[in-house]
Amino acid sequence: MDDSSPPPPPCSSSSYIHMVQHLIEKCMIFHMTKEECMEALSKHAKIEQVITSTVWNELEKVNPEFFEAYGKSKENDDRMSEAETSEMIQKMICDSSKDPKKDQ
Repeated sequence: MDDSSPPPPPCSSSSYIHMVQHLIEKCMIFHMTKEECMEALSKHAKIEQVITSTVWNELEKVNPEFFEAYGKSKENDDRMSEAETSEMIQKMICDSSKDPKKDQ
């Protein structure tokens, strides 16, 4: 059996999907492409790439105009280094585990 298997999702699949969505949104703040986001969340948050891809695709369906504009804006952006990506993802994971939603 593989020791690098992802951790089990939180209590509900709904909260897990919301966490993935939140992390995707953070990746977008840092101008990551879908592929960069999938790789970063897989490597640093142990989220399977198929899950990140599925959530990203659903977000694209809900707001196609935003993603079209986001894709066009990506053409001129600089990319983050591996160290910057790792640090940013680790901070996002720590922040999301410390700040539960107060409206639930």
